[in-house]
Amino acid sequence: MSKKLFPIFLSFIFCWQSAQSQEARLLRFPAVHDQQVVFSYAGDLYSVDRNGGTARRLTTHNGYEMFPKFSHDGKQIAFTGQYDGNTEVFTMPASGGPV
Repeated sequence: MSKKLFPIFLSFIFCWQSAQSQEARLLRFPAVHDQQVVFSYAGDLYSVDRNGGTARRLTTHNGYEMFPKFSHDGKQIAFTGQYDGNTEVFTMPASGGPV
């Protein structure tokens, strides 16, 4: 390899390894009721005002929570939780709290 290409090669390897070490997480499965939005991020549920702002974490369990849906009155959130290898449906208050 020529001496001119070697630094470029090293830069490429460093950038590739750096990109591989970062975990990409997405805001997924949003549900809206009036002015409240609930969504899944990194395996937990979060809530934020429809107009924006800081999202508030609703769940903290070691399992994975996804597919949140508001009840018709907006007081409860149903979601799919994966705990201990089982996938089940749970409900919780829209304001957050233990499952």
